[in-house]
Amino acid sequence: MADRSVDLSALPKEVRDQLSELDLELSEGDITQKGYEKKRAKLLASYIPYLPNLSLPDVQLSPGHSADPSPSPEAPGPSTSSASRHHRAHRSGGARDDRYRSDIHTEAVQAALAKHKEEKMALPMPTKRRSAFVQSPIETCTPPDTSSASEDEGSLRRKAALSAMLAQSLQSPDYWINRSVQSSSTSSSASSTLSHGEPKTQPQPQPQPQPAVSLLADVLAHTRIENSVPPDVTSSTPQETGSRVDLPPVVRGMSRGQSRSSILDTADGVPVNSRVSTKIQQLLNTLKRPKRPPLSEFFLDDSEEIVEVPQPDPNTPKPEGRQIIPVKGEPLGVVSNWPPALQAALARWGATQAKSPALTALDVTGKPLYTLTYGKLWSRSLKLAYTLLNKLGTKTEPVLQPGDRVALVYPNSDPGMFWVAFYGCLLAEVIPVPIEVPLSRQDAGSLQIGFLLGSCGVSLALTSELCLKGLPKTPSGEIIQFKGWPRMKWVVTDTKYLTKPSKDWQPHIPTANTDTAYIEYKASKEGTVMGVAVSKTSMLTHCQALTQACNYCEGETLVNVLDCKKDMGMWHGVLTSVMNRIHTITVPYAVMKACPMSWVQRVHIHKARVALVKCRDLHWAMMAHKDQRDTNLSSIRMLIVADGANPWSVSSCDAFLNVFQSHGLKPEVICPCATSPEALTVAIRRPGARGAPLPARAILSMGGLSHGVIRVNTEDKNSALTVQDVGHIMPGALMCIVKPDGPPQLCKTDEIGEIVINSRAGGTMYYGLPGVTKNTFEVIPVNQAGAPIGEIPFSRTGLLGFVGPGSLVFVVGKIEGLLMVSGRRHNADDLVATALAVEPVKTVYRGRIAVFSVTVFYDERIVIVAEQRPDASEEDSFQWMSRVLQAIDSIHQVGLYCLALVPANTLPKTPLGGIHICETKQNFLEGNLHPCNILLCPHTCVTNMPKPRQKQPVDVGPASMLVGNLVAGKRIAQATGRELGMVEDQDLIRKHQFLSEALQWRAQTDPDHVLYVLLNAKGVAVCTATCAQLHKRAEKITATLMERGGLNTGDNVVLLYPPGIDLIAAFYGCLYAGVIPVTVRPPHPQNLAATLPTVRMIIDVSKAACILTTQALMRILRSREAAASVNIKTWPTIIDTDDLPRKRPPHIYKPPTAEMLAYLDFSVSTTGMLTGVKMSHAAVSTLCRSIKLQCELYSSRQIAICLDPYCGLGFVLWCLSSVYSGHQSILIPPLELESSLPLWLSTLSQYKIRDTFCSYSVMELCTKGLGTQTEMLKARGLNLSCVRSCVVIAEERPRLALTQSFSKLFKDLGLSPRAVSTAFGSRVNLAICLQGTAGPDPSTVYVDMKSLRHDRVRLVERGAPQSIPLMESGTILPGVRVIIVNPETRGPLGDSHLGEIWVNSPHSASGYYTIYGEESLQADHFNTRLSFGEPHTLWARTGYLGFIKRTELLDASGDRHDALFVVGSLDETLELRGLRYHPIDIETSVSRAHRCIAESAVFTWTNLLVVVAELSGSEQEALDLVPLVTNVVLEEHHLIVGVVVIVDPGVIPINSRGEKQRMHLRDSFLADQLDPIYVAYNM
Repeated sequence: MADRSVDLSALPKEVRDQLSELDLELSEGDITQKGYEKKRAKLLASYIPYLPNLSLPDVQLSPGHSADPSPSPEAPGPSTSSASRHHRAHRSGGARDDRYRSDIHTEAVQAALAKHKEEKMALPMPTKRRSAFVQSPIETCTPPDTSSASEDEGSLRRKAALSAMLAQSLQSPDYWINRSVQSSSTSSSASSTLSHGEPKTQPQPQPQPQPAVSLLADVLAHTRIENSVPPDVTSSTPQETGSRVDLPPVVRGMSRGQSRSSILDTADGVPVNSRVSTKIQQLLNTLKRPKRPPLSEFFLDDSEEIVEVPQPDPNTPKPEGRQIIPVKGEPLGVVSNWPPALQAALARWGATQAKSPALTALDVTGKPLYTLTYGKLWSRSLKLAYTLLNKLGTKTEPVLQPGDRVALVYPNSDPGMFWVAFYGCLLAEVIPVPIEVPLSRQDAGSLQIGFLLGSCGVSLALTSELCLKGLPKTPSGEIIQFKGWPRMKWVVTDTKYLTKPSKDWQPHIPTANTDTAYIEYKASKEGTVMGVAVSKTSMLTHCQALTQACNYCEGETLVNVLDCKKDMGMWHGVLTSVMNRIHTITVPYAVMKACPMSWVQRVHIHKARVALVKCRDLHWAMMAHKDQRDTNLSSIRMLIVADGANPWSVSSCDAFLNVFQSHGLKPEVICPCATSPEALTVAIRRPGARGAPLPARAILSMGGLSHGVIRVNTEDKNSALTVQDVGHIMPGALMCIVKPDGPPQLCKTDEIGEIVINSRAGGTMYYGLPGVTKNTFEVIPVNQAGAPIGEIPFSRTGLLGFVGPGSLVFVVGKIEGLLMVSGRRHNADDLVATALAVEPVKTVYRGRIAVFSVTVFYDERIVIVAEQRPDASEEDSFQWMSRVLQAIDSIHQVGLYCLALVPANTLPKTPLGGIHICETKQNFLEGNLHPCNILLCPHTCVTNMPKPRQKQPVDVGPASMLVGNLVAGKRIAQATGRELGMVEDQDLIRKHQFLSEALQWRAQTDPDHVLYVLLNAKGVAVCTATCAQLHKRAEKITATLMERGGLNTGDNVVLLYPPGIDLIAAFYGCLYAGVIPVTVRPPHPQNLAATLPTVRMIIDVSKAACILTTQALMRILRSREAAASVNIKTWPTIIDTDDLPRKRPPHIYKPPTAEMLAYLDFSVSTTGMLTGVKMSHAAVSTLCRSIKLQCELYSSRQIAICLDPYCGLGFVLWCLSSVYSGHQSILIPPLELESSLPLWLSTLSQYKIRDTFCSYSVMELCTKGLGTQTEMLKARGLNLSCVRSCVVIAEERPRLALTQSFSKLFKDLGLSPRAVSTAFGSRVNLAICLQGTAGPDPSTVYVDMKSLRHDRVRLVERGAPQSIPLMESGTILPGVRVIIVNPETRGPLGDSHLGEIWVNSPHSASGYYTIYGEESLQADHFNTRLSFGEPHTLWARTGYLGFIKRTELLDASGDRHDALFVVGSLDETLELRGLRYHPIDIETSVSRAHRCIAESAVFTWTNLLVVVAELSGSEQEALDLVPLVTNVVLEEHHLIVGVVVIVDPGVIPINSRGEKQRMHLRDSFLADQLDPIYVAYNM
């Protein structure tokens, strides 16, 4: 060790202290030996005598190391801080190495994670319902420092509350996460003393209270406590509260209640004592840290253009070299006896060397199954050729002509049949197209293969009998039609079905020409499969070039582990081998899976000279080599590594050599190569001579690579990429490097680009696709000036790389693995490697990781999907995921958008076991991935958000705005309903300005006229009330109230009734008695806990003196169940009105003035506010009169009402309107629809109703429940052609999608498309708009959503992007005036401007009913004046945003019609990033994101947007919704979702009008009462 030379006593005290602390950590097992040495070296670095560092040669490469594992003598020891770029090439620990594994890289990852540890990052863990686990982890195996979420949460929460303070400081979860990160990831070698992720906790002596407290103070001084809400100790690691620091007695003695109140803060008035809010706090804390990339201000939210081009960073490295000169390969030698065509070579060996072995195939156990000699291969191929040409079809009409394409469908495990079929096709001069065996109709690849077969015009498939048996069949035994395939004829090629050719038949073997010889399939990045055509000349030249480059000799033995149907496996193992009479031993994938050492054993047994493998096979052999002591690999002269171009192959090659050098493997035989389907072999390392220096390595800076330039990595060895060369380019070829995007401009020498090749030995075209062919096979590179450099066409290889010293080719990645994020390039393979260097051993499967990018919000976003091991616990997975995020962030300087873990074996596979990336991406975007764990990080990686809007102070006064509007020719936005003229029934009004008088008058003049009919679920009238009956029933109630209530005039009486006529009678009974009725919805007997407190609250707030109700409800109010949720001893007097004695009151009360209160209207707003408004007798009469005029209601008319009768316009229509106008109301309680859906519609049809009123919830029930049954209803004779108006009563923006789908669905039943319309009311005025019989149809406009966020209205055309449709809320009622006002300046606004809707009308409510009488609020909401314009008129503020637009339509009086459009409630809007969002717009987007989202609701909490989505599918689809919801909100609303909560259907609370109660939902979420399926906290 270099630090031995340092005199420790001479060091400064703080360094000595740190060293002793390190020693303590090592002795207690908190740190591994390796980590200890590293940290120690770092501390001593500046005190160590300087060691001269080795200067590098000018080339940007470091010399390769010999295979000796000890570091080279002149390099400084690995423990010094200047551990230079000369990394040790080989490490111990071969057992855990892998194709993606590089120990250097693992170290880098650990260093990066260690850096993050210092930054303290606590990520809130997602919450998951137990049943949503795909596999429940075995709880007992949880390591001591990680808890699993299933423990008794109560006890955890108690612990958490107690230790919240300490947790904030000593034990915040990040401390533990990073503790375990340190311990598990630093042990990168197998010699680690710890099992991964379990720091050994030594039992510590209990500290005295005194030091603990000072320690606490010390820690508190150094930690940033953002807020006094503790991080959530329950989710992360609750057990150590006892294990590391025992709480001082003081804290331990605190009772649970005290600790709660003293430690926990409240936010927004919501107590934060729940898991959820602490998690959100934790999330906020992680979001408060500054993001690393400076937020380049891409956006000015100009309505024209959202995205601006990002400004280039001046520090970006730029290429500085000269323009590259094309590189020439060695000339292709001419050998006298080379055959004129490949078939000629086979003919020659078949005749002269018939006994010589051509191919040995293995069975599943790895034993030889059969050997095919050259004689047999020749004779069988001949038979097949003869059969194909002469025995299919008739002499005059053969099925196959020379040049036809034929599919070859053979499994990998049967290479013999494939060889015969391939050569048989060549001899018959038909073109073989080898493809994979389709496994099922829906097989991931089969659809794309269909595209290939179609583009190549294939209609005949050759296969073996065995394979044919295994193909999926129809019930009649025919092979099924695979998805996307053309119609196929199947031909079996087993020898017994072939015909021996007649004596005079000879195959035609022409000299090789440019006709296509065979077609090899290739899948593009998008997943389409194309066929690369290889001509006969190319095939022959390629075999010659490979023979020359690899120095093949006649009669050698070759072991092939690759797929012989395509690529290297075919070029070496099927074509070149036959040309050189090589004996090929194929080791299929299935054998490798069963016996990974099989290929090494074959090399040993057959003394093979060449082996053809992938890194995977090297890795598998190393894993299995322990059992094999006696293998000898000294016969190998060339170990060809087919994926040696993968940058991460270096470590596999090194590690394999490390293990097998002792078995005779020579270092110089490892030959990586680079290939591409289009250019075939691009470059291959030639086998070296003994003792010659090994080829060089390049250690490149990842940062440079991401900008496309080559820079030797000097400063930060963490983000280095070590690449090995792939030798020189092929004989007879010419190579350039061109820019991968845009015109093919030649790169500079230090620039990374796409390799393009000109060679006679490459593919010629994509068969049947001339357009794509031109861009790939006929590229002419251009120089800097854009002029072509010559006439010769090059082919693109799809490989990214550069030419190093000595014309060596280096490949750093593939175009299809390229992810372009914010203008920088990242390689999918590099990201996989980094992810795998984060100790994944217990969490994910190494070989099953997919990395791809999706476009969200104007940039590519990186997604990583991996398969999770069944035994991984939630905790482990989450920790692994959060560490991967940190590692990728540190090493690649790029944020991950999404990291998902799916259950084992669920990712779509390619035929040879790899992951089908494009199918995985498709599943991700369609929500079919079904992850079991997911982590989204939009906050960290979306850096191109628009700037938050800064609200400008309004300098312009309201008067100037008004004048500005007038000057611009805009009228003031106001609209008025018709006049409330004194017409026909003047005497009635003059006589009876009170409803109680109107009822008495009707009972005298028309006693038997039926006012009300109540229907039950069967549609039977269970109760009717004539004028006289209603009057008598009201009198009975009045008498009882006077006798038993002990009431004074003006007392409030609560009416607690189910919807029906009893409620109406009780209401008039109260009016007769001079008391004020308050209608309240009765509690739900099955859900008292939730519904009874609201009843209690209204009774308390209204100070009711008495409750009128039914016997059944009275029993409920006094029941034991009720006592559980409210205090039942303090109810006011309860009177049941079921069986009242026949008594008449001594007198009926008549109010002295019409301004006296008639009733109180209580309602819970969507924001969860309970408000009661006072309705005077005058307001009631004018409101009824206004509705009568608008809807033309007379005593001869019938209307049907399917509404809740407890507040607002619903109550007015149910209880008041009929008595005033005398029409008959058919009452349908909405609850009855739950048991009989068609009830409402069949009533309309049966009674031939012209006007009906309903709520959105009723309309939704019918749409969802009856939408599919319209035919059946029609057959029952249901007819809706009588309906003239169907009005939805609501206090919100019209739900256009719902009303339109209702109209469309029931159009077949005769419903007129013009019938459906809406009404609008608010708390201050129960009815402002109501679509009546007169007036034009409601109009619809399209508004730009971006401008709405800025409080502007911009009308756009239908179908414009980012637009929403708005429907007029109905015609303004008679006597009502509406004006649009700027809510801040209170000045009137112009036409089509967004502002608050103010209303002036004789039927406005007269004020809020409050106990304290907040006069200021009263005045502000009910009697407010404009700051400019008409100062005398008193207006009521509705609290809704909207605008008025003058339309081209004419109203009843012939003037142009002013339409009122309601946009949404001001209270509900979300202020985010300085903009105003309406929840309904975000919810509409969310509900569109996935077919399983039944309903959604959004709210904010501490500036985080929370989306709650109801899942209508199975629980394993829950996590699919998280990325889709996040994507859609980001795309359409430019907002980042903070928390996504997935719940069961029906969880989002909805009030009687069908409006979402978002604040209730928020409170339940924060109090942890939702029982969510999954809660995802987006980072």
